Amino acid sequence: MFRTSTFLGYIALSLCILVTAGCGFTLKQASNLPTDLQQLTFSAVDPQSDLYRIMKKQFSLAKIDYKNEVRADRAELTLLSDQLDRRTLSLFPNGQVAEYELTYGVRYQVTRPGAQATEQYFEIYRNYQDDPDSALAKAKELELILSEMRLQASRRIVRELAQL
Repeated sequence: MFRTSTFLGYIALSLCILVTAGCGFTLKQASNLPTDLQQLTFSAVDPQSDLYRIMKKQFSLAKIDYKNEVRADRAELTLLSDQLDRRTLSLFPNGQVAEYELTYGVRYQVTRPGAQATEQYFEIYRNYQDDPDSALAKAKELELILSEMRLQASRRIVRELAQL
């Protein structure tokens, strides 16, 4: 009995592998950066910002060699701005805000040696439900959402670098 169930398990596993391989599924690979962007100068208008700190971690994960010194033979990435805006989506019956739409906008510039600077801008959106009765918990939740939005923005910048 044990051997039959083991045999059926192997058949099921083999069938799953065959179906997955047959449909063309492949694991997502890291983006291949152009060779001139694998080493770059990285700076920010606000070097104390959270996005600047997170970007440095993303560069390490993407194996991008970055320096803070400007060199004529290196591409330069400059974080120009990152800002959070919020817009009211709904209200409680008593008139207090129930839900916000958070918009995190990021503007950056890439300058390659001997080329014109390219400025990019994108926005990330999230909805956030507010509850005045649990203000401390909601403040912590907002902090977590902002952290996730910054991480998403840093990953997007690295992906966009691969497409430049």
